[in-house]
Amino acid sequence: MSKNNIQIWNTYAEAFPMKCSRLIITAENYRWAFNAVNSFTGFATSVIACGCEAGIEKKLKKVDTPDGRPGYSILIFSMSEKELAKQVLNRTGQCVMTSPSSAIFSGNKGEKKIKLGNSLRYFGDGYQISKKFGDKRFWRIPVMDGEFVCEDFAFQMSGIGGGNFLILGESQKSVIEACEVAVKSMKELDNIILPFPGGVVRSGSKVGSKYKNLIASTNFEYCPNLKDIVSSKLKPNIKSVLEIVIDGISSLDISIAMKVGIKSILKKKVKGVIAISAGNYGGKLGPHLFHLREILK
Repeated sequence: MSKNNIQIWNTYAEAFPMKCSRLIITAENYRWAFNAVNSFTGFATSVIACGCEAGIEKKLKKVDTPDGRPGYSILIFSMSEKELAKQVLNRTGQCVMTSPSSAIFSGNKGEKKIKLGNSLRYFGDGYQISKKFGDKRFWRIPVMDGEFVCEDFAFQMSGIGGGNFLILGESQKSVIEACEVAVKSMKELDNIILPFPGGVVRSGSKVGSKYKNLIASTNFEYCPNLKDIVSSKLKPNIKSVLEIVIDGISSLDISIAMKVGIKSILKKKVKGVIAISAGNYGGKLGPHLFHLREILK
Protein backbone atom coordinates (compact mmCIF):
# COMPACT_ATOMS: atom_id res chain seq x y z
CA MET A 1 0.00 0.00 0.00
CA SER A 2 1.40 3.36 -1.04
CA LYS A 3 0.08 6.92 -0.75
CA ASN A 4 1.86 9.92 -2.31
CA ASN A 5 4.89 7.69 -2.88
CA ILE A 6 5.09 6.81 0.83
CA GLN A 7 4.63 3.15 1.72
CA ILE A 8 2.19 2.20 4.47
CA TRP A 9 3.42 -1.09 5.86
CA ASN A 10 0.92 -3.81 6.66
CA THR A 11 1.49 -3.84 10.40
CA TYR A 12 0.03 -2.56 13.64
CA ALA A 13 0.96 -0.56 16.71
CA GLU A 14 0.66 -2.39 19.98
CA ALA A 15 -0.50 -0.59 23.14
CA PHE A 16 -1.38 -1.43 26.73
CA PRO A 17 -3.86 -0.41 29.47
CA MET A 18 -2.85 2.33 31.90
CA LYS A 19 -4.32 4.40 34.71
CA CYS A 20 -4.52 8.12 34.11
CA SER A 21 -5.79 11.46 35.37
CA ARG A 22 -6.45 14.91 33.94
CA LEU A 23 -5.33 17.95 35.91
CA ILE A 24 -5.89 21.65 35.28
CA ILE A 25 -3.13 24.03 36.28
CA THR A 26 -3.65 27.80 36.27
CA ALA A 27 -1.61 30.86 37.17
CA GLU A 28 -1.52 34.65 36.93
CA ASN A 29 -0.61 34.40 33.23
CA TYR A 30 0.23 31.75 30.63
CA ARG A 31 3.96 32.11 31.22
CA TRP A 32 3.70 31.02 34.83
CA ALA A 33 1.03 28.43 34.12
CA PHE A 34 3.40 26.90 31.57
CA ASN A 35 6.31 27.01 34.02
CA ALA A 36 4.30 24.94 36.51
CA VAL A 37 3.04 22.54 33.85
CA ASN A 38 6.46 22.16 32.27
CA SER A 39 7.96 21.29 35.64
CA PHE A 40 5.17 18.83 36.49
CA THR A 41 5.51 17.00 33.17
CA GLY A 42 9.32 16.92 33.23
CA PHE A 43 11.06 13.53 33.29
CA ALA A 44 7.80 11.81 32.37
CA THR A 45 8.50 10.29 28.96
CA SER A 46 8.25 6.57 29.73
CA VAL A 47 7.10 4.36 32.57
CA ILE A 48 10.21 2.27 31.93
CA ALA A 49 12.18 4.60 34.20
CA CYS A 50 10.10 7.71 34.96
CA GLY A 51 7.22 6.14 36.86
CA CYS A 52 4.71 7.93 34.66
CA GLU A 53 4.12 9.48 31.26
CA ALA A 54 2.75 13.01 31.23
CA GLY A 55 2.26 15.93 28.91
CA ILE A 56 0.20 18.96 28.00
CA GLU A 57 -3.21 18.10 26.57
CA LYS A 58 -4.19 21.65 25.61
CA LYS A 59 -4.03 25.32 26.43
CA LEU A 60 -7.16 26.61 28.16
CA LYS A 61 -8.89 29.97 27.91
CA LYS A 62 -9.86 31.78 31.08
CA VAL A 63 -13.52 30.87 30.60
CA ASP A 64 -12.58 27.16 30.60
CA THR A 65 -10.72 27.04 33.92
CA PRO A 66 -12.23 26.66 37.42
CA ASP A 67 -10.78 29.96 38.69
CA GLY A 68 -11.13 32.02 35.52
CA ARG A 69 -7.37 32.34 34.98
CA PRO A 70 -5.06 31.26 32.15
CA GLY A 71 -4.09 27.61 32.28
CA TYR A 72 -3.42 24.22 30.75
CA SER A 73 -4.87 20.76 31.05
CA ILE A 74 -2.40 17.93 31.39
CA LEU A 75 -2.74 14.16 31.31
CA ILE A 76 -0.64 11.83 33.42
CA PHE A 77 -0.49 8.05 32.89
CA SER A 78 0.97 5.25 34.98
CA MET A 79 0.80 1.46 35.17
CA SER A 80 -0.84 1.16 38.60
CA GLU A 81 -3.21 3.04 40.88
CA LYS A 82 -0.52 3.33 43.55
CA GLU A 83 2.14 4.73 41.23
CA LEU A 84 -0.27 7.16 39.59
CA ALA A 85 -1.34 8.53 42.98
CA LYS A 86 2.30 8.84 44.06
CA GLN A 87 3.36 10.69 40.92
CA VAL A 88 0.38 13.08 40.99
CA LEU A 89 0.90 14.02 44.63
CA ASN A 90 4.69 14.36 44.49
CA ARG A 91 4.73 16.35 41.27
CA THR A 92 1.97 18.65 42.51
CA GLY A 93 3.80 19.34 45.77
CA GLN A 94 7.23 19.83 44.24
CA CYS A 95 6.36 21.43 40.89
CA VAL A 96 3.03 23.26 41.18
CA MET A 97 2.86 24.39 44.79
CA THR A 98 6.38 25.79 44.38
CA SER A 99 5.53 27.77 41.22
CA PRO A 100 4.46 31.41 41.76
CA SER A 101 0.70 32.15 41.56
CA SER A 102 -0.19 28.56 40.57
CA ALA A 103 -3.31 26.57 41.42
CA ILE A 104 -4.36 23.02 40.55
CA PHE A 105 -7.73 21.37 39.99
CA SER A 106 -9.11 18.03 38.92
CA GLY A 107 -10.00 17.85 35.23
CA ASN A 108 -12.12 14.69 35.28
CA LYS A 109 -14.52 12.72 37.42
CA GLY A 110 -14.08 9.16 38.65
CA GLU A 111 -14.77 6.77 41.49
CA LYS A 112 -11.12 6.37 42.49
CA LYS A 113 -9.80 9.43 44.33
CA ILE A 114 -6.21 10.68 44.21
CA LYS A 115 -5.08 12.86 47.09
CA LEU A 116 -4.13 16.45 46.29
CA GLY A 117 -5.04 19.13 48.83
CA ASN A 118 -6.17 16.34 51.14
CA SER A 119 -2.47 15.61 51.77
CA LEU A 120 -0.73 18.84 50.74
CA ARG A 121 -2.78 20.88 53.23
CA TYR A 122 -0.44 19.81 56.03
CA PHE A 123 2.26 21.99 54.50
CA GLY A 124 0.16 24.88 55.82
CA ASP A 125 1.26 23.90 59.35
CA GLY A 126 -2.21 24.44 60.77
CA TYR A 127 -2.89 27.71 58.99
CA GLN A 128 -4.55 26.09 55.98
CA ILE A 129 -8.26 26.56 55.44
CA SER A 130 -10.80 24.86 53.20
CA LYS A 131 -13.98 25.85 51.41
CA LYS A 132 -16.57 23.56 49.89
CA PHE A 133 -18.44 24.46 46.70
CA GLY A 134 -21.13 21.92 45.85
CA ASP A 135 -19.52 18.50 46.11
CA LYS A 136 -15.96 19.83 45.78
CA ARG A 137 -13.59 20.94 48.53
CA PHE A 138 -10.69 23.31 47.91
CA TRP A 139 -7.74 24.02 50.16
CA ARG A 140 -6.05 27.40 50.61
CA ILE A 141 -2.49 26.82 51.76
CA PRO A 142 -0.48 29.87 52.88
CA VAL A 143 2.71 30.42 50.87
CA MET A 144 5.06 33.38 50.56
CA ASP A 145 3.35 34.97 47.52
CA GLY A 146 -0.14 34.63 49.01
CA GLU A 147 -1.88 31.26 48.90
CA PHE A 148 -1.79 28.02 46.96
CA VAL A 149 -5.28 26.88 45.95
CA CYS A 150 -5.58 23.14 45.49
CA GLU A 151 -8.57 20.88 44.99
CA ASP A 152 -9.03 18.19 47.64
CA PHE A 153 -8.79 15.26 45.21
CA ALA A 154 -8.01 14.39 41.63
CA PHE A 155 -9.58 11.30 40.08
CA GLN A 156 -8.33 8.23 38.30
CA MET A 157 -9.68 7.04 34.95
CA SER A 158 -8.70 4.38 32.45
CA GLY A 159 -6.29 5.10 29.64
CA ILE A 160 -4.09 3.48 27.02
CA GLY A 161 -0.36 3.88 26.56
CA GLY A 162 1.98 3.07 23.72
CA GLY A 163 0.02 3.94 20.60
CA ASN A 164 2.64 4.71 17.99
CA PHE A 165 3.86 4.92 14.43
CA LEU A 166 7.31 4.98 12.87
CA ILE A 167 8.56 7.30 10.13
CA LEU A 168 11.28 5.83 7.92
CA GLY A 169 13.35 7.97 5.58
CA GLU A 170 16.46 8.66 3.58
CA SER A 171 17.97 11.01 6.16
CA GLN A 172 17.62 12.17 9.73
CA LYS A 173 16.67 15.63 8.47
CA SER A 174 13.74 14.40 6.36
CA VAL A 175 12.39 12.18 9.14
CA ILE A 176 12.62 14.96 11.73
CA GLU A 177 10.75 17.30 9.38
CA ALA A 178 8.00 14.72 8.91
CA CYS A 179 7.73 14.22 12.67
CA GLU A 180 7.38 17.96 13.22
CA VAL A 181 4.53 18.08 10.72
CA ALA A 182 2.75 15.18 12.43
CA VAL A 183 3.26 16.48 15.97
CA LYS A 184 1.90 19.91 15.07
CA SER A 185 -1.32 18.40 13.72
CA MET A 186 -1.76 15.93 16.57
CA LYS A 187 -1.33 18.55 19.27
CA GLU A 188 -4.61 20.11 18.12
CA LEU A 189 -6.46 17.03 19.45
CA ASP A 190 -8.03 16.47 22.86
CA ASN A 191 -7.67 13.37 25.06
CA ILE A 192 -4.10 12.51 24.01
CA ILE A 193 -0.53 13.42 24.85
CA LEU A 194 2.79 12.83 23.11
CA PRO A 195 5.05 12.24 26.13
CA PHE A 196 8.51 12.23 24.53
CA PRO A 197 10.68 15.32 23.89
CA GLY A 198 9.00 17.39 21.18
CA GLY A 199 6.57 14.46 20.79
CA VAL A 200 9.24 12.25 19.22
CA VAL A 201 11.48 9.37 20.38
CA ARG A 202 14.57 8.06 18.60
CA SER A 203 15.37 5.28 21.08
CA GLY A 204 12.44 3.08 20.13
CA SER A 205 12.45 -0.06 22.25
CA LYS A 206 11.38 -3.67 21.98
CA VAL A 207 10.08 -5.93 24.74
CA GLY A 208 12.87 -7.67 26.65
CA SER A 209 16.64 -7.84 26.29
CA LYS A 210 19.59 -10.23 26.19
CA TYR A 211 20.36 -8.80 29.63
CA LYS A 212 17.99 -10.36 32.16
CA ASN A 213 17.57 -7.22 34.30
CA LEU A 214 16.24 -5.09 31.42
CA ILE A 215 12.54 -5.07 30.54
CA ALA A 216 13.17 -3.21 27.27
CA SER A 217 16.06 -2.61 24.91
CA THR A 218 16.84 -1.03 21.56
CA ASN A 219 14.56 -2.01 18.69
CA PHE A 220 17.46 -3.34 16.61
CA GLU A 221 15.26 -4.26 13.62
CA TYR A 222 14.85 -0.55 12.97
CA CYS A 223 18.40 0.64 13.77
CA PRO A 224 20.05 1.66 10.44
CA ASN A 225 23.58 1.05 11.71
CA LEU A 226 22.76 -2.60 12.47
CA LYS A 227 21.30 -3.53 9.08
CA ASP A 228 24.27 -5.68 8.09
CA ILE A 229 24.50 -7.71 11.30
CA VAL A 230 20.87 -8.35 12.38
CA SER A 231 17.62 -9.43 10.80
CA SER A 232 16.60 -5.91 9.84
CA LYS A 233 13.29 -4.44 8.69
CA LEU A 234 15.15 -1.74 6.77
CA LYS A 235 16.12 -1.61 3.13
CA PRO A 236 19.46 -0.03 2.10
CA ASN A 237 17.87 3.34 1.25
CA ILE A 238 16.46 3.82 4.76
CA LYS A 239 18.97 5.76 6.83
CA SER A 240 16.88 7.05 9.74
CA VAL A 241 13.80 6.05 11.77
CA LEU A 242 11.87 8.02 14.39
CA GLU A 243 8.82 7.10 16.45
CA ILE A 244 5.85 9.10 17.68
CA VAL A 245 4.26 7.62 20.81
CA ILE A 246 0.68 8.46 21.80
CA ASP A 247 -1.05 7.99 25.16
CA GLY A 248 -4.81 8.49 25.10
CA ILE A 249 -8.02 8.15 27.05
CA SER A 250 -9.48 5.56 24.65
CA SER A 251 -8.70 3.42 21.61
CA LEU A 252 -10.68 5.83 19.46
CA ASP A 253 -8.62 8.80 20.68
CA ILE A 254 -5.38 7.05 19.76
CA SER A 255 -6.72 5.88 16.39
CA ILE A 256 -7.79 9.41 15.50
CA ALA A 257 -4.41 10.80 16.56
CA MET A 258 -2.52 8.24 14.49
CA LYS A 259 -4.72 8.94 11.47
CA VAL A 260 -4.31 12.72 11.78
CA GLY A 261 -0.54 12.46 12.25
CA ILE A 262 0.09 10.04 9.39
CA LYS A 263 -2.24 11.87 6.99
CA SER A 264 -0.49 15.16 7.71
CA ILE A 265 2.79 13.58 6.58
CA LEU A 266 1.19 12.15 3.44
CA LYS A 267 -0.37 15.51 2.61
CA LYS A 268 2.85 17.47 3.19
CA LYS A 269 4.84 15.09 0.93
CA VAL A 270 8.03 15.61 2.90
CA LYS A 271 10.97 14.85 0.62
CA GLY A 272 12.93 11.78 1.66
CA VAL A 273 10.18 10.01 3.64
CA ILE A 274 9.97 6.42 2.40
CA ALA A 275 7.53 4.56 4.65
CA ILE A 276 5.29 4.55 7.71
CA SER A 277 5.43 1.56 10.05
CA ALA A 278 4.58 0.84 13.70
CA GLY A 279 5.87 -0.88 16.82
CA ASN A 280 4.63 -4.45 16.47
CA TYR A 281 5.86 -6.81 19.19
CA GLY A 282 3.89 -9.92 18.33
CA GLY A 283 1.36 -9.45 21.11
CA LYS A 284 3.97 -9.26 23.89
CA LEU A 285 3.36 -5.62 24.83
CA GLY A 286 -0.40 -5.19 25.12
CA PRO A 287 -3.89 -6.12 23.89
CA HIS A 288 -4.69 -2.90 21.99
CA LEU A 289 -3.78 -3.21 18.31
CA PHE A 290 -3.91 -0.30 15.87
CA HIS A 291 -3.64 -1.53 12.29
CA LEU A 292 -2.19 1.22 10.11
CA ARG A 293 -4.05 0.44 6.90
CA GLU A 294 -7.40 0.12 8.66
CA ILE A 295 -6.87 3.43 10.47
CA LEU A 296 -6.17 5.22 7.20
CA LYS A 297 -9.26 3.91 5.38
